[in-house]
Amino acid sequence: MADDSMRPTDEPVDELLRSDDFDGTLAAIDRTITDALPGISRTLWRGVFWGGTEQAIIGYGRIEQPRPRGASVEWFLLGLARQKRHVSLYVNAADGREYLTKSYAPRLGTAPGSVKAGAAALTFGSAADVDFAVLAELAAHTGRVQPYD
Repeated sequence: MADDSMRPTDEPVDELLRSDDFDGTLAAIDRTITDALPGISRTLWRGVFWGGTEQAIIGYGRIEQPRPRGASVEWFLLGLARQKRHVSLYVNAADGREYLTKSYAPRLGTAPGSVKAGAAALTFGSAADVDFAVLAELAAHTGRVQPYD
């Protein structure tokens, strides 16, 4: 592929969940997001992501993401990916000037430090690290503050 950037694919999301979910974490997160945002689309995105690594990301919803320099791009509202040593949940929404990742990370973990927050990403080791009631609240809040289709 000439352009390696992240792109939506036609690949079935459930196929990725079956092939790359050895401990059930991705399926549990997926169920929580889809229950909190009924009818949200799920698309498998593939390509080279931040840091230059090849990724497969389950994208929930589609948004137009503004870029500081250049045209807006099509992107996902929430994204879920397995990394080598952790799981990443990308949250492309802010309430006011604060990314939702920052406000939810302290409550999302089942133990202090079990969930780490970046600007638009949360990382954790497995489903055991996540408070699913707070995850559902985060997903619903994301859908309220960021329009998606």
